[in-house]
Amino acid sequence: MDVFEAVAEPSRRALLDALIDGERTAGELVATLPELTQPTVSRHLRVLREVGLVEVRPDAQRRIYALRADGLIAIDDWITRYRRYWTDHLDALERHLRNKETR
Repeated sequence: MDVFEAVAEPSRRALLDALIDGERTAGELVATLPELTQPTVSRHLRVLREVGLVEVRPDAQRRIYALRADGLIAIDDWITRYRRYWTDHLDALERHLRNKETR
């Protein structure tokens, strides 16, 4: 599995969103997805770890999860190619609206 397959799953994206502001314990992450069982969240976290999107460290009996910025590079690189597309289209829309105002 690669990062794109990993983030295609909505629950995994929700876990990444929960980590955007900083580290969280496994228990805190389970609480963010009350519709899922703890084993299911653990499986999602394992996938995210395996593709390099999150890292985990032990803290006594707890496991602390954090985003790995370098894991997001592949996604950012892919999106970067499409930013030009949107910029070009937004520029064209701006020109169109400006032309409508001058008429």
